[in-house]
Amino acid sequence: MTLLHTTRVRRRRLGVAAAAAGLLATLLTAGPAAATPDPGDTPAQAAISSEQAAATKSAIQSGEIPPVDAVVHSDNIEHLVNIPKDALKGTNSDLAFQGKYAYAGNYDGFRIIDISNPKAPTTVAQVLCPGSQNDISVSGDLLFLSTDSSRSDNSCTSTSQPATEKSSWEGMKIFDISDKRNPKYVAAVETACGSHTHTLVPKRRNVYIYVASYSPNATFPDCRPPHDGISVIKVPRRSPEKAAVVNFPVLFPGEGPDGGGNPGGPTNPGVSKTTGCHDITVLPSKDLAAGACMGDGILFDIEDPENPKVIDQVQDNVNFAFWHSATFNQKANKVIFTDELGGGGAATCNAAIGPNRGADGIYDIVGRGENRKLVFRSYYKIPRHQADTENCVAHNGSLIPVKGRDIMVQAWYQGGVSVWDFTNSSKPKEIAYFERGPLSADTMMTGGSWSAYYYNGYIYSNDIAKGFDVLKLDDRRTDPAKRVRMDELNVQTQPDYFDDFDRD
Repeated sequence: MTLLHTTRVRRRRLGVAAAAAGLLATLLTAGPAAATPDPGDTPAQAAISSEQAAATKSAIQSGEIPPVDAVVHSDNIEHLVNIPKDALKGTNSDLAFQGKYAYAGNYDGFRIIDISNPKAPTTVAQVLCPGSQNDISVSGDLLFLSTDSSRSDNSCTSTSQPATEKSSWEGMKIFDISDKRNPKYVAAVETACGSHTHTLVPKRRNVYIYVASYSPNATFPDCRPPHDGISVIKVPRRSPEKAAVVNFPVLFPGEGPDGGGNPGGPTNPGVSKTTGCHDITVLPSKDLAAGACMGDGILFDIEDPENPKVIDQVQDNVNFAFWHSATFNQKANKVIFTDELGGGGAATCNAAIGPNRGADGIYDIVGRGENRKLVFRSYYKIPRHQADTENCVAHNGSLIPVKGRDIMVQAWYQGGVSVWDFTNSSKPKEIAYFERGPLSADTMMTGGSWSAYYYNGYIYSNDIAKGFDVLKLDDRRTDPAKRVRMDELNVQTQPDYFDDFDRD
C-alpha cells in the first residue's frame, strides 16, 4: 500500500497550472499519513420518523425488501467478490479502467486495483489526497482527479476551509501513473467553481478536459450566477505541468443575471435552476456530447473540442428535478439522462415517489447535423421498491456492448445495480439486478453503488460504504459483449465499442 502527499504550494491565479517542481509527490510507505481524511467526507446519517422505521422493519419481516446488509440478486448475476475500504475511509465515488487495473475514486483520494483476476482483485496503491468528489479518469500515463470542495491550497495535504476565503482552491489535479505502485502528483489547474465532475476528450498530443461544476447555493465567489458554462482544460501529454484553461464556453446564453438555463422555482417548483452542468458524456467518434445540467439536458457538437456548440436543449419540469448524467447508445440515436431527485441522499425508490420521478429519461435523437433534436420517449426506474431508510436514485452506469441491442448497467445507490434493455425506447425493461438490504432499519445511512460499469466481461461497482464489488453476468442477451475487449475505459468518454477496440 502506498500513501501519497505533496508539498504545499501557494494559490495561483485562475486557470494556470501549478509548477511541476512544487507538486512533485512525496511517497510514504504504509503507516501514518501526513494528511488526514476530512470528517465531513464520511457517509452521512440522518434520523427518520418512527413510522418510517416501523415500515422498514415490517417490509423486511414480510420479505418485501432484503434484511439489513443481505445480498440478493437475479439468477443471471453472480457476486464474485467484495473488497472493503482500507486506508481511504471516505465516500467511494467514480471508476475508470486501463488494462488490468481499475481506478476507484474516494473523497479521501483514490485507489488502484489489479483486476487481472476478477475473482481476487488486489490493491496496488492508495493515494491519500482529500477533496470532495475526486471524480476520476485516466489516459495513457496520466490520471485526472476532480476537487469540488473549498481547500486551503492545491496540495494533497490541504484542509477544508470556508469558500469565502480568498486563498480557497478548487479544480483539477493531474497525476503520473506510469508506475502504478508509486503515482506522482505533477500538476493542478484551478477552475471556476471547482470540478464536480470532468470528462476527457483525448487527442494524440493533448487531452482536453471538460470540467463540469455548479453551485446551487452560490457560496463560492466564482460559482455565483450566471455560471452557465464549462471550463475547458488543455493538457499536453508530454508536458502535463503546462495544463491550463483555454476556454470557458457558455452553454446557456441568455439575458438576465441567471443566464439562459432553466430558471427553476418558483416558475418550476422542485426543479433546480441551471447554474452549471453536473456531468457531460462525450462520444468522440461522432463528435457529439450530451450534458446533464441541473435543470437542462443538452446535445452539443464537439468537432472543435475547445469550442463546443449546443445543438439542442430540453427540459422536463414535470418529473425531473436535477439532470445528473447522460449516456449515448451505440448508434448515437438515443441519450439516457438520469434524474438525481433528492441529491442522492433520499429514499426516492418507494411507492410514494412512483415510477417516473428519480428515474431515467430516454430520449431519441432525430434529424441530422445542426437540426438534430432530443425527443422524449419514456422513463425507466428499477421495479423493486426500496426501504425508507435507503437512499436510492438513478446514478452512474455504462453500456454493455451488444451489437444490435441497447443494454445498460446502472448504479442506483442502495437500489443496487440494474441491467436493463432500452432497445425499444418506449418499453425499457430490467433483465438483471444485484442489491443489498438497507444499511440500517432505523436510520437513513448513505450508501450503495455510486458507479456500476461493464468492462471486459465483468461488472464493477464502487459502493459508497461497502467497497469494491465484482459481478459476473451470465445471460444470452449480454454474452456477446464478452468478446469486446478494451484497453482503457472512462465511461464519460464513451467509446465506439466496435471500431475503437479489438475483439477476441
